[in-house]
Amino acid sequence: MGIPVMLAWVSEGGEGLDVLDPHQIGATFWTWVIFLIALPFMWKFVFGPISKALYERDLRAEEAIQRAEEAKSAAVAAQKEVESQLQEARREAQAQVREAKERAEKQYDELMAKAREESAKERQRAAAEIEAEKQKAMSELRDHVVDLTLGATTKLLGREVKGKDQERLVRDFVAQTSGSKDR
Repeated sequence: MGIPVMLAWVSEGGEGLDVLDPHQIGATFWTWVIFLIALPFMWKFVFGPISKALYERDLRAEEAIQRAEEAKSAAVAAQKEVESQLQEARREAQAQVREAKERAEKQYDELMAKAREESAKERQRAAAEIEAEKQKAMSELRDHVVDLTLGATTKLLGREVKGKDQERLVRDFVAQTSGSKDR
């Protein structure tokens, strides 16, 4: 239905306001007068508080948006700071691992040097013990050879060799055996 058809329908029924009817112009006039008189009061007590509430809501929304942006930028800055600290912690951890490896290698080198030194000392001590045992065995062998020589000499000469003869005989024998060893 169109608007002219609807207006005609309302006026045919006899009920309601027909804006196009010139006999009812007085009612339209008084409606406008009442509306214009009520408008400042409606503006003051209805539209004013609604406008003010909408304005305040807009301000709060803008403030919330601004706080959200500030919080976002603070979060981004905090994230960058955390990433920086994490990267620094990684560098420190790598440095500590590197230092630990260097210390371990240094300790290994020190232990190996100490082991080599102790091994060399042990070889020298063993060589010295071997030389001492060798000298002891040679001395015992000489004593035994001297005893055998004195026994053989006693049998050959038919008498016992004592005193100065024995000393001279032993010295000559030791000199001969030592001299033959050096040669």
